[in-house]
Amino acid sequence: MKIKINKILDKIGQFNVGEHTVVIISMAVVVGILSGFANVLFRAAIHYVHEVVFVNGSDLLNINKGGFYRILIPILPVCGALLLIPISMIFKDDVNGYGFPKFLERVNIKGGRLKRRTIPLRIISSALTIGTGGSAGVEGPIAQIGGAIGSLVGQFFKVSGNRIKLLIAAGAAGGIAATFNAPIAGVMFATEIVLLGNYELTSFAAIVISAGMATVVSRIYYGGNPIFTVPAYELNAYEIPLYIIFGIFMGVVAVLYIKTFYKIKDRFEDLKIPKQLKPVLGAFLVGSIGIFFPQIMGDGYQIIEKALDGNIIFIIMFALIFLKIIATSLTLGSGGAGGVFAPSLFIGAMAGGAFGWVVHTMFPAYTSNPGAYATVGVGAFLAAATHAPLTAIFLLFEMTGNYKIIVPIMFASILGTLTAKHLYHDSIDTVELTRKGYNMHDGREATVLSTIKVKEVMKKEFTTLHEDMDIHELLRNVVDGESFYFPVVDNDNLLTGIVSLQDIKSVLFEEDLKGFIKVKYVLSQNVIVLKENDNLNTAIERFAVKDIEELPVVDIFNERKIVGMLKRGDVISAYNRELIKRRF
Repeated sequence: MKIKINKILDKIGQFNVGEHTVVIISMAVVVGILSGFANVLFRAAIHYVHEVVFVNGSDLLNINKGGFYRILIPILPVCGALLLIPISMIFKDDVNGYGFPKFLERVNIKGGRLKRRTIPLRIISSALTIGTGGSAGVEGPIAQIGGAIGSLVGQFFKVSGNRIKLLIAAGAAGGIAATFNAPIAGVMFATEIVLLGNYELTSFAAIVISAGMATVVSRIYYGGNPIFTVPAYELNAYEIPLYIIFGIFMGVVAVLYIKTFYKIKDRFEDLKIPKQLKPVLGAFLVGSIGIFFPQIMGDGYQIIEKALDGNIIFIIMFALIFLKIIATSLTLGSGGAGGVFAPSLFIGAMAGGAFGWVVHTMFPAYTSNPGAYATVGVGAFLAAATHAPLTAIFLLFEMTGNYKIIVPIMFASILGTLTAKHLYHDSIDTVELTRKGYNMHDGREATVLSTIKVKEVMKKEFTTLHEDMDIHELLRNVVDGESFYFPVVDNDNLLTGIVSLQDIKSVLFEEDLKGFIKVKYVLSQNVIVLKENDNLNTAIERFAVKDIEELPVVDIFNERKIVGMLKRGDVISAYNRELIKRRF
């Protein structure tokens, strides 16, 4: 027996976890616990604002009596927007609007070092918006709060850039897991959405541990019951084709949501009024809709529950699809604080319930009740809007605790995501990043290259040839220069073409012709150029068009004014330097 014990101890001793793994796991435990407590604090803040402003305000204004008093409903969200003004004036860029795209930019592009004030500002601003009736959700802000906790823990222990990014993802996973009582969904959220799918297997340990610890904190405080209670549900094999159609339908509605959201956001940005007053206008408009459809105000979880039970009539559900899209766009597009997750769940429930009512009316003997389709719609729409099907599938399963919905949610989520991607390349979270020129869709290489501008890498000292130069002079430049790819200019020093070895090889051995043939007779006029504000991902694509090693860079406003030359090798060097910088 003693010999066996010694052998077991020897085996354990041979197992070396590694210092790096132990440190990261220890930090992940801390990040998860802190994210769990941050969720408790955040939800308490929202509840407090809701009670003080919305509930007490409704009593004070006699709104609960109905009738004429309902016209006073807009006052409630306007109060929240007015309370945002002093905070947004002090912290101009950290309060207003849907901040999750900016969070993704900081994590994936700018090194992941978040400010300490992100935590209190996101708690206060989102509580003021959501608690007073603004149409927004807590999930985006809690992901940012958890991410900020991860960043601060990483900065405190002075870890490298990649490790900070991992801890941010772990914090975001913890925040989402604690909010929904859904640890697996928190992990999927961090990997699919926060890290944009660019994750490694080694990242899983920290993310899983953080999500697990945050869920433990949440369950100790709130209990372990699912968020939504779903009625008994059985999948009929005849319904599979309907769920395929349903998934396509959800993808179309998701694209409508994304386009409406950013169109309204752009309209508010163009308004010639002070930035701090725009949320007030947005809140008033949302409150005006709330006079007739109060269901669109707040996160809408109680209304989702009714839809899942099948207790909302078709015409109301159908109207709420579009009204919630507009209300959320008004709240966040105008500068109110919050996220799009909860509104996505709401829209999905209404769209699913409306679709279910139609098919159940047409095929009552072969279909489930509308509540079943509303349940699947919650996950399918979220998947289509965020392009994150795994997050949606696991989130719905964990929120409902009903395994029988897995098959329909898989069909609907995947087809919804594919449809949405086909109709519109970006998710609701990546539109802003694409507008800034970042490529977030084609893997880490494209993402890194899209963050570097051509003007940062191009050579500003280069040789140009005049179009009237003869071949003899051209060859002398070749001998003295580093390359055989020269931009050709006219008397005004404007680009007229490019000359290369390929262009002059036909006269290269004709000694009698070299002194007579001018460069302008052999140059290539079909020139591929770059602008100085293009990114290196665009440059790589242009290099590949003709498989060339060097491209001229022209002025933004004048495509014939050459300002530099860019070599393929310099692009690769810049990419490697950026990777090293992000690692450390």
